[in-house]
Parts: sequence; structure tokens; C-alpha cells
Amino acid sequence: MNVLIKSATILDAKSDFHNKTQDILVENGRITEIANSIKNTKNYPEISLKNLHVSQGWFDSSVSFGEPGYEDRETIANGLSVAAHSGFTNVALNPNTSPVIDSHSEVVFVQNKSKNTATQIHAVGALTQGAKGSHLAELYDMHSAGSVAFGDYKKPISNPNVLKIALQYASNFVGLVQSFPLEEDIARAGVINENIISTQLGLKGNPNLAEELQVARDISILEYTDGALHIPTISTAKSVALIRDAKSKGLNLSCSVAIHNLIFTDNCLESYDTNCKVNPPLRTQNDIDALIAGLKDGTIDMVTSDHDPVAIEHKKVEFDFAAFGTIGLESAFGALNSIFTTQQAIQFLTKGKKRFNIPENSIAVGNQCSISLFDPKSTYVFESKHIHSKSKNSMFLGHQMKGNVYGIIANNICTIDL
Repeated sequence: MNVLIKSATILDAKSDFHNKTQDILVENGRITEIANSIKNTKNYPEISLKNLHVSQGWFDSSVSFGEPGYEDRETIANGLSVAAHSGFTNVALNPNTSPVIDSHSEVVFVQNKSKNTATQIHAVGALTQGAKGSHLAELYDMHSAGSVAFGDYKKPISNPNVLKIALQYASNFVGLVQSFPLEEDIARAGVINENIISTQLGLKGNPNLAEELQVARDISILEYTDGALHIPTISTAKSVALIRDAKSKGLNLSCSVAIHNLIFTDNCLESYDTNCKVNPPLRTQNDIDALIAGLKDGTIDMVTSDHDPVAIEHKKVEFDFAAFGTIGLESAFGALNSIFTTQQAIQFLTKGKKRFNIPENSIAVGNQCSISLFDPKSTYVFESKHIHSKSKNSMFLGHQMKGNVYGIIANNICTIDL
């Protein structure tokens, strides 16, 4: 793949051309020249787009597609197309499948699906067999196959000894263990945040305590084992404080936050919109303020779309019985860029690569080209026409966005029509 990118503003703090508007020549998938002006002597296709900006390719640490087993929600092929259209060159695929991704062969199966696509899959293997929380899965075998982390998607490890052994065992091969922050005996059948809104709507509440107890427990286990722990999608102010304190002690700990938990409060549930039924639930403005502060000071390491396609028959039902989850890839950049500066948004979308041991290809001559292309200033209202996923369960419908994604160039493939 050969292409000449014209007049692109480069946003990459690790590049010598950071904040500069340059032409970029890509030949056979590798950057061969960056300059103020490059003549197209070889008549390569050119990319010249309005207010074009480029950055290192974005990474999403929590994506579900459904395949294998739930292709009615989403297929891997279409999911990867959606990710590329949304600016993501790399996605960590959750074991939210049937069968669960808990062995060497299943990791190989899903990762082979992205061999010839622009966006690359990095499998997250289940931590326990069948994601049932009882016995450890084949962690080392999955690591050998390329798994970047291990966790039972949206299922907490209720047995603390299982988490302890997992952290100790995985530390032998620098494996990253994930633990979903939920104490089920406290949360019980809660479907939204326990607050005034849950009382007004007559819906069972899931209190902040259910998350914070689990976070505190997991930090204590991590301190004992000296392993590597990632806590996905925290949602409360106290969770931020607990993790900030743990990091000050030098623990090998990281965490993420879902983009929708940075924007929406539980007030949006007043219409009983099941697209807003997510886990962890939408919290309060006080929690949002703490999460944003945590991102800015580095306590929270990365953001995620927490993309979770759900078929319509599992959403168009009574709220109590609706499935948790919202899609988020298509809306990720436009939403994030509306509440942070573009520089910050790009930082949060690329920072997770190092934690998940994914190559960081800076925009420099000689490097493989793995970039996201976008216009950070365009504004629009997110509508159904912007959704390319098979499932349409987005809580961002009708929300004001800032920033439009053009596509990506990665894995020697350009997703922009030339």
C-alpha cells in the first residue's frame, strides 16, 4: 500500500513532528518521508482532507463482538470494520463469546481473524475456565498464543484465593490479570445506580459500595502477591481515590474508565432508556468529576468505549429484564473530544498500548505506518446513520459530538477511499 498524505497536522508527543503540519509519504506500509511538501513523483494516491490531523493509531482495551457464538450481535469482520471506521488500529477483544475464549486454540482463532485487516485483534483470555470463577484457565498457553491479558468479562472473581493464585502465577510470564470491580452480594439485583433516581423510578439500585469493596479487596491482594493487575471500567469517586493511593505505594496497578461514564449521569434513565443500562451503572456528577480528574492526573490510565453490542430483542423489553451494554466505538472520539482537549483525547486513546504490551509506532521515518486520521473540530449530532454495528444499542443517539474520524492506515491497509 502506497499513499501520499498531504498537509496533515501530526499529534504525537513521541514524534519529532509533533504539532507540525507535514506531508507524509507511506510506501509498502512504512513511512519513508515526512516533510513540509513532498512531490508525488510516483503518482501514488493522495489523501487530502479538510482539517486533517493524524496520530498514533488508537487502542481500545475493552471491546466485545460476539463471534464466536453470538454472531447475531456482531461478527468479527464487521466489528473490525466498525473499529477501523472509528479510528482504532488495535482492540482488545473480550471473551464475551460462546465458547468462552479460555484456551490456546480459541485465542489463535480470534486473532487469525484480523491477519488481513487494518485493525488488529488482541485477545483477552478468560481468567477462569468457562469464565465461571472457579478454576484458572490455561493462562500460559493463551499467553503463548498472543493473549494480552486475562479476565472474566463483567464477571467478578468472587473467590479471593482464585485472584491471589492468578496474580502469583501470571507474574512468572509478566501476564496482566483483570478483575471486574463488583461485589455481587452487595450489588445483588441492582440495575442502575443506587441514588435518588433509582428510588424515583422504582428500580433496584447498585450502590457505589459494591464497586469500592471489590477495588479495596483487589488492591490488598495485589499488594500481597506483587503481580500485575488491571481494574477495568471503574465508575466512582472513591474507586479513584483508592487506586490513587495504591499507585502512590508503587503497586503494579492500572485501570480504565468507560467513555459513557464520563459523560452521562443516572439522570438520563428517567425515560427508562435501556440503551443507558450498563455495568457499571451511570453514576452522579460528583463521580464524573472525580473520574475526569483521575484521568488528568494519571490515576486512571486509559479510556475505553466498552463496546458491547446487544441484539434488539434483549433491549426492547422491560428495563429490569433488559441486557446490560451499549455500543461505543463509533461515538468514542466525538464524545471524548467534546469534554477534553484534542491532545488529551489522543493521549487517553493511545496510552493503554504500553500496559497491554502492544507496539507503539510513533510517526517517524522508517516506522510502520499505524495511524488514525481525523478532523478534531467538526461538530454534529450522533444519529442512527452514524452507527455501522449490527446492533444499534447506543446511548449516544441525539448527543452532540465534536470531531470526525476519517479512518486509519495500519497493517499495510488504508481504510479511506483513495
